[in-house]
Amino acid sequence: MIPIDNSLRQVFGLHEFRPHQKEIITQVIAGGDAFVLMPTGGGKSLCYQLPALHRMGMAIVISPLISLMKDQVDALASNGVKVAMLNSSLGQEEASEVLRQMHGRELDLLYVAPERMMNPRFIRSMENTDIALIAVDEAHCVSQWGHDFRPEYAALGDLRQSFPSVPVIALTATADPQTRDDIVDVLGLQAAPRYITSFDRPNIRYSVLEKHRPQSQLRRFLNGRENESGIIYALSRKRVDEIAGFLREQGLSAAGYHAGLSGETRKQVQDDFLKDEVLIVVATVAFGMGIDKSNVRFVVHYDLPRHLEAYYQETGRAGRDSLPAEALLLFGLQDVAMARSQLENGTSETQRRIDIHKLNSMVSFAESLTCRRRVLLGYLGERLDRDCGNCDVCLDPPGTFDATTAARKVISCVYRVGQRFGIKHVVDVLRGADTERIRTFNHDLLTTYGIGEEYSHAEWTSIARQLIHRNYLIQDIANYSVLKLTPQALPLLRGETQLELAVPRIREKPSKRKPPKSAIKLDDDELSLFETLREIRKQLAEESGVPPYVVFGDTALVEMCRERPASSEEFLNITGVGKVKLERYGEVFLDAISRNGPAQ
Repeated sequence: MIPIDNSLRQVFGLHEFRPHQKEIITQVIAGGDAFVLMPTGGGKSLCYQLPALHRMGMAIVISPLISLMKDQVDALASNGVKVAMLNSSLGQEEASEVLRQMHGRELDLLYVAPERMMNPRFIRSMENTDIALIAVDEAHCVSQWGHDFRPEYAALGDLRQSFPSVPVIALTATADPQTRDDIVDVLGLQAAPRYITSFDRPNIRYSVLEKHRPQSQLRRFLNGRENESGIIYALSRKRVDEIAGFLREQGLSAAGYHAGLSGETRKQVQDDFLKDEVLIVVATVAFGMGIDKSNVRFVVHYDLPRHLEAYYQETGRAGRDSLPAEALLLFGLQDVAMARSQLENGTSETQRRIDIHKLNSMVSFAESLTCRRRVLLGYLGERLDRDCGNCDVCLDPPGTFDATTAARKVISCVYRVGQRFGIKHVVDVLRGADTERIRTFNHDLLTTYGIGEEYSHAEWTSIARQLIHRNYLIQDIANYSVLKLTPQALPLLRGETQLELAVPRIREKPSKRKPPKSAIKLDDDELSLFETLREIRKQLAEESGVPPYVVFGDTALVEMCRERPASSEEFLNITGVGKVKLERYGEVFLDAISRNGPAQ
């Protein structure tokens, strides 16, 4: 059998595995299950695509969105892989042809929707088909703790009974610890190894601005970015239409996308965005989950997302090519009040409790006075041991103060109330509030009652949140978000260590930083060649009916401009160039590079 390193290079044009990829691929090829948690753009797809080429039979990939399937099918086909998808977008003849290929054992991979996968007739039709593996993509959809729970996904747990000997690999980019455990339980992966890579996307700069005249803030942010691709998220259809219209009036290439538009219009907007005919899409959260576009340079949240998982996933659509990207959040307290009101009026008590906790965590991120990346990663269960240096708090840090005494008061109060209450109650005790809840539990008799009158409720809340971000306290999400001490809190409580925290900045000041320059870091000669290669790429993409990044991503074009390959062998050394792409595109790109002259 061909070594997997050879397949990596010859089929996918990649020269080395990312963290954990080789272990996962080896595990699945050997017939083992796996749970994979990798950030957006971290290489999840390869973890099932490459094993599909090395195991007997056809791999089944369960995917929630037609657009996501199409992008991956196009990309795989461009690399010479035998792949197809089966979903409602196909006509009867097309679907029949895919089924013929499936039964004729002509496919390496087949992408299907969960509804199709769990159809008893479809399952019976595969009984005489060799199944190489089953991959459940966007696996957080199986969990009620997840941010995008889908009942049809939860039914996938029954696949074990139908295909007991087939390896199952579950993959997601966003799952807090509770969601991970739920995925494992639902899909029967208790014995499977868990592969969890860093959530960190260091190329994305996270920034938050207090929302004030948001259209003007958005226009200032877009200055200097007129030729870059980006996504702007808003929560209502009306606002999407207003923002898209405003941007077009400003002379920007923008289009709206939401469920109120016809299917034909939505498809056209998405296709135009993928082909770089439209540079900015203003959308509700319905857009982007299935977008595999690698050169999105910015994501703006015009309104507050309901939870950090969605924020992380949506901002992760920027900078998938690892080039610098930016994520801007406009944060307004009115958005918070509206969101809380909506959550109070819906769903069951348990789901409401989960949703409110998630919203509070989102607000905590937006109000953070510590490194935003540390807050975001901490929520997802990963600790960063230093500030990132690439967020607005790190680049424009708030003042600091000796918080040792204040922190000890908070920690002591959490301990005195039995580690059984949330932030609000702890702060009420510290400030000596006269509430029925405090009297009911006799917390007005505690030694920590009323010892924190020097700070306002908002300031104490900020201090408590910073202690969570610094891992002195944790919030037990599954237990009404009560605060608990970590081992790190004890030395501080005993007076053995000192602590500095950020001065609570209740109203965040807008950053004065100038808009960043283009993410494409090339000199004038290289930039000229880059534009030439981009035009060639666009023309080839139009001829093939695929998005430009399916031909080559920006990262590959940048590498071509810097390395100036002059032969087929050198062209194969460019990231993203495999044997099939060399045969299809090598001559035209090498010719353009040679005509541009050698690197200086």
